Amino acid sequence: MNNIPELIKSGALVLDVRTPGEYSEGHFSESINIPLNEIPARIGELKDEKEIIVCCASGIRSGKAISFLKQHGISCYDGGSWLNLKNMSNPNTR
Repeated sequence: MNNIPELIKSGALVLDVRTPGEYSEGHFSESINIPLNEIPARIGELKDEKEIIVCCASGIRSGKAISFLKQHGISCYDGGSWLNLKNMSNPNTR
C-alpha cells in the first residue's frame, strides 16, 4: 500500500474525476479536474505524469478511472474521496 500523503508531498498529480459542478462546490486544493467521461479523450494530458492519485466523491468513479488509466500504462493510486485527501493533508480542518 502506498502512502498517499507522501505521494502528494513528492509532487504526484491529484486527479479529481467528478463533474465540474461537483468540483466547483469543493475540491482538494492541489487537484486538477478531468471528469471521468472525459478521461479517454484527454488521456494525453496524463501520459507524462510520473504518479497520479485519483479521487472523486466516494471512490466509485476514481476506481473506474484507475482501471482505465492502468490499462493504458499510467501509474496511479486510489485516493478515494476528495474529502479524505483534504483531511489527510490538513488533519486540523473539518
